[in-house]
Amino acid sequence: MARLPYADLNQTELQPLVQQIEAERGSVIHLYQMLLHSPTVAQGWLNHLTGIRLHSQVPGDLRELIIMRVAILNRAPYEADQHAPIALKEGVTQEQLDALDNWRDHKDLFTDQQKAVLAYTDEMTLNVQVPQTVYEDIEHLFNEQLIVEITATIATYNMVSRFLEALQIHSDDAKN
Repeated sequence: MARLPYADLNQTELQPLVQQIEAERGSVIHLYQMLLHSPTVAQGWLNHLTGIRLHSQVPGDLRELIIMRVAILNRAPYEADQHAPIALKEGVTQEQLDALDNWRDHKDLFTDQQKAVLAYTDEMTLNVQVPQTVYEDIEHLFNEQLIVEITATIATYNMVSRFLEALQIHSDDAKN
């Protein structure tokens, strides 16, 4: 159960933003139900995540592997619940998802790009500072735009998981 009640989506002043979220995301998931306590933050969050998820050049499988790995590392099940179906649609296999907890033990399941991105994700998430050797693997595989977008994706989903877990937002919470 979330630490705060979810925002009342029927509030008149929230309607334009609720409609935008529904149009862009299909529904107002728990994350946005909580964010709507601060419409300004919710709007900025929506704009930022739309840029990361829908307008960057990061291939969908890499983006979703990043998100799923961040969710695992940060013990954020809601994030994983939301993104597992998306990951599968983006070409991540169920076998890869199942191996993601210990991906280094299953390197044969992942491409060189995926392994480099997972190592980069691990370092950014667990240690913040990234060793030069890990960065060099990214630098050799991706152009500058993709390096920035991959880095921003990792940073963004660390923000998301920390918000979710601090307020104990979970998939099994009652819907508003």
